[in-house]
Amino acid sequence: MAFLTLQDLLLRLVDYGRRPALLVTGETRRESSYAELAAAVGRVAGGLHKIGVEPGEPVGLLAENRPEWVIAALAAWQVGAVVMPLDLQLSRQGLAQILKESGTRFLFTGAGQGERFADFAGQERPPLLLPLDELPVGEPPPAVEIRPQDPAALFYTSGTTGRAKGVPLSHGNLAFQLETVAASGLLNPEDRVLLPLPFHHVYPLVIGILVPLGLGLPLILPDAATGPRILRAIREGEATAMIGVPRLYQAIFDGIAAKAQAGGRLSGLYFKTALGLATLLRRHSGLRAGRWLLAPLHRKLGPSLRLLASGGSALEPELALKLEALGWRVAIGYGLTETAPLLTINPPGGPWASVGRAVPGVELKIALQPGEQSVYGEVLARGPNVFTGYRNLPEESAAAFTAEGWLRTGDLGRFDEAGYLFLSGRASTLIVTAGGKNIQPEPLEETLAAHPFIREAGVLEYRQRLAVLLVPELAALRRAGADDIEAALRAALLEISHTLPSYQRPDQYAVSREALPRTRLGKIRRHLLQRRYGQARREREAGGAPCGPIAPREMSDHDRALLDVPAALQVWKWLARRYPEVRLTPDTSPHLDMGVDSLEWLNLATEIGHHSNVELSEEAIGRIETVRDLLEEVAHPAEPGREFKPLDPLRNPEAVLDEASRRWLAPLNPLQKGLAWFLYMLNRAIARGVFRLRIKGLDHLPASGPMVFTPNHVSFLDPFVLAAALPLPLLRRTRFAGLSEVAFSNPFFRFICRLGKAMPLDPRRATASSLAFGALTLRQGDNLVWFPEGERSASGKLLAFRPGIGMVLERHRVPVIPVAIHGSYQVLPRHRHWPRWHRLTIEFGSALEPEQLARRVTVGQPPERIAGALRQEVARLLAAQTGKDDRHA
Repeated sequence: MAFLTLQDLLLRLVDYGRRPALLVTGETRRESSYAELAAAVGRVAGGLHKIGVEPGEPVGLLAENRPEWVIAALAAWQVGAVVMPLDLQLSRQGLAQILKESGTRFLFTGAGQGERFADFAGQERPPLLLPLDELPVGEPPPAVEIRPQDPAALFYTSGTTGRAKGVPLSHGNLAFQLETVAASGLLNPEDRVLLPLPFHHVYPLVIGILVPLGLGLPLILPDAATGPRILRAIREGEATAMIGVPRLYQAIFDGIAAKAQAGGRLSGLYFKTALGLATLLRRHSGLRAGRWLLAPLHRKLGPSLRLLASGGSALEPELALKLEALGWRVAIGYGLTETAPLLTINPPGGPWASVGRAVPGVELKIALQPGEQSVYGEVLARGPNVFTGYRNLPEESAAAFTAEGWLRTGDLGRFDEAGYLFLSGRASTLIVTAGGKNIQPEPLEETLAAHPFIREAGVLEYRQRLAVLLVPELAALRRAGADDIEAALRAALLEISHTLPSYQRPDQYAVSREALPRTRLGKIRRHLLQRRYGQARREREAGGAPCGPIAPREMSDHDRALLDVPAALQVWKWLARRYPEVRLTPDTSPHLDMGVDSLEWLNLATEIGHHSNVELSEEAIGRIETVRDLLEEVAHPAEPGREFKPLDPLRNPEAVLDEASRRWLAPLNPLQKGLAWFLYMLNRAIARGVFRLRIKGLDHLPASGPMVFTPNHVSFLDPFVLAAALPLPLLRRTRFAGLSEVAFSNPFFRFICRLGKAMPLDPRRATASSLAFGALTLRQGDNLVWFPEGERSASGKLLAFRPGIGMVLERHRVPVIPVAIHGSYQVLPRHRHWPRWHRLTIEFGSALEPEQLARRVTVGQPPERIAGALRQEVARLLAAQTGKDDRHA
């Protein structure tokens, strides 16, 4: 039976009987058969008929993804109404305009949407709200005669370039798409389709919902649109096909690559090698070797998944090739809301850079301007899926078509000899430089975003100059030790510019810590990009960004889905109260923006545990670079259901450290002691013989321990200088706190650290294990070397001391020795790879008691006061030494 209208789809629901229809995965798993779905649709259709919904009138849907959304839409079609899906992120003003323009009398709403309609109470005809939790029900309504030309859906475009417009689509438009996909052979009767996209767009509604239901396939809905929940849905639902967009697939690939790297050097090397080989075989022989080369990956993600369907925006050819190399089949579709949506399909095996051939029944052609030399021109389309014009906008409707009735798509493209369509961008986004050069922003944005320091880039014309708005990749900047984000991004932009043609090099830039404004399918909203860029420029000139939390409606689907998890929402609200002076967004950095350092991380972890009943593990805290990361850890803890049990690492350090961590505290065996003595003598000979190490203040050291040394930190050589200065008997009773990401970064460094009795600490955050290592060292009677700046100073100047050292000294009241190392910055600063000669000097200050230090500074908590006073002592020693050097110069 052919699809002529959506009534044909509704009639088939009963025929599919006990087949599974809708499956919600996750904590609230739900499943319904086609017979149950058909019965529910009939009851709700009866309820709509009872309250007066008439054929041909729009019925709005403003709700989150859930089975009731699907039931409500199908019920509206059964009574002949026009389904009007709406974006949850619409502003109140935008929503009011759409409801008024469309004349909507009935509106289905989801959780928490009722409060948005307080301003509508004074309107002449406010819409009747129909909560999805309380769907109206009644006896099955009388049959309604529907013709293909009758309206079926009304979409309001999200607007990448300006004002939203109403796009009416007929039953014939939508039924044509069901026939098109059914005839394409992409889906087979055994498929199970996963849909993680918001329902309100034409692409997920038609291709993601109507097509599977029309073919009688199970439709799998994740309970949240976050990465972990989507992966869980693949496994639990045994999905074989996924309907997605390029940004989703990019996130999946990036997540896979990141997990491979996090698994260790061997795991990362195997993934890189296997992917490279699979890519080579896929590109040159067509073999999908990734299915067996990366078999463990497929078993973990979901061995049933075979097909990734991509639409909504252009899929990068390189990403398509990587996904195919991983072992999946990739199908690409292209179209517009105005074309319901598909114009072309590129099935697996087609050229990756193409969006495919025109679907049967659709005509496409390229309109070249007279005298135009380029092979690219505007793509024109006509066919049974093309709409007839915008709602109540006659001028815009006339401008959308040529005199011959072809729809102007606004996309620039060309055909190859085989009829495949290749797109080069939007005509509306084309930037023409003052020199007459044409620039499509998307390829340039992808080039810029490929730099590890740049998360997103938005290219635009600003005051007749080529400009770019950059969003930093905070994790990469932090790993690189970049203290000045803007300077690092400027250097990255200059680095990339050298590889670009001169006319593509941005003339100006601005930095934003908020994600670029995008549609729900991932396209940059160009008309908002101008405003965001101007705002970023003004904030830089004024010296700061606005304070307070970003509104949830301005967030991406992924971030909104995180806030749907109660624990994450509680933490978000608590952060907004705790840091009212900070601009709180999912991209806010706890370290850089909120000032969360060692003391604060422990406080945060405890507070978060009380608010969310989730204990943040050491590994979880180590993964957190942004507020989004924090919410992810709270929403999807590594061990679901784990109760919050706060531990004090200073009082009970043994409970914090696992067995692998405690090995670093084990005594050296005889062989290791011999190697350690040899390295000590070699290090001492180099420091004193080559660099003429001058040692001052050894007589200040107490006769017995334990004690704590707090040197300044400007070079990788600093611990070696300190080790060369200490007498061997004292050094043998001394342990070093080494930066885990530097000193323990490879097997050779770890071996040297073991001989030198170093421990893997992260004093910047003073996570539980860092403090536990320090506490156990002092409890065992050993001395402790702690670099309280937490990192090597890039400028050579003394940085602020993190409160972690104050926390250790407040609990373990042992003498502390301020230490000033001078000359190591000149020998091997942070930015150099090879040393140069300069004389080294180390000076030990007088032993100080923690109580004495805490009294010297009056501001802050005791750990902060101790750290502040210690910094003053080290700064005094450094200043005295610098003055002597200046006098000798």
